[in-house]
Amino acid sequence: MAEVFINRIATAVPRHEVHGAFRAFAAGQAEGEQGRAAFARMAARAGIARRFSVLEPSAPEGSGTACGFYRAGGAFPGTRARMARYEAEAPALADLAFARLGLEGEASRITHLVVATCTGFVAPGLDRHLVERHGLPRGVERSLVGFMGCQAAINALKLAWHIVRSEPRARVLVVCLELCTLHLQDTAALEQLLCFLLFADGCAAAIVSAEPVGLRVEGFSSLMMPEAAGMITWRIGDAGFDMTLSGMVPIALAHALPDFVPAMLEGAGVADVDLWAVHPGGRSILDGVQSGLDLPPDALATSREVLRSYGNMSSATVMFVLAAMMEAARMERAPRGQRGLALAFGPGLSAEAMRFRTA
Repeated sequence: MAEVFINRIATAVPRHEVHGAFRAFAAGQAEGEQGRAAFARMAARAGIARRFSVLEPSAPEGSGTACGFYRAGGAFPGTRARMARYEAEAPALADLAFARLGLEGEASRITHLVVATCTGFVAPGLDRHLVERHGLPRGVERSLVGFMGCQAAINALKLAWHIVRSEPRARVLVVCLELCTLHLQDTAALEQLLCFLLFADGCAAAIVSAEPVGLRVEGFSSLMMPEAAGMITWRIGDAGFDMTLSGMVPIALAHALPDFVPAMLEGAGVADVDLWAVHPGGRSILDGVQSGLDLPPDALATSREVLRSYGNMSSATVMFVLAAMMEAARMERAPRGQRGLALAFGPGLSAEAMRFRTA
């Protein structure tokens, strides 16, 4: 079978920087002195400096959004309004990521299109938009990886890998787009307020083919943790999508991942991995992975920098980490032939892993 490579990855975020504004808004949602103090402690330890959203924050800071989507003391939008905003905003962000791929004249060579998202659904969707807007062949084969949460990028890349292995001439466009900030909830519960503190919007686009450039993909593995099934959930409600993100997730990962190492690394050891592209779902999640796998202090530096600069953009986030590693290899800041592992987590609680090497 053909070897498979991620040839390039491009990333994009909306223009509105919202971390301070959303943090202040959430602080106003917390109940009582004790609740506000607890939220302030979580915010101080979050490891995030910037996040971006399709929603422009309003002045004064903490009062909501300029368009009234979120208003302090006001009603939050229903699911229909949130999906309408996704339909209006998602195409432009996808266009920006696609443009940054630099495919000049190559769009007609795309044979397959895989879109991953869990924050908005509309039909016709992003796949149809990308075909018509960017001149992809009308016969391009399209697939959607939907509602798999933060791990969906690995699933999308896995699908692309299988396609290229079976059709060596295939060129697969993978697009992961999430507008997480459309699903903030009217709540005083601290675990729910974490969404205001962590989540952001972003998009990543990648080309996967047999051309020996970029990251060589060597295989995948999956893990489900049934004892932790309720720790991450993502359900469609009347007021958008309701997330549960338990504070026990880092502990569950730290306990489960050591037993997952043989499957993840196919007989290699943790010390054999040079590059750890771990989904930065939050500072404590990265800490749990680092502790559970006994990684060196700087092993997750790239993941922590993506978290600091962009927050958690669900499925797109691990692609930002991989893009940074590809850029370092391209600029020869890292040697070629390094062994890497991409690791992301999602509802279930579950994990998806991808083995790769820098080409």
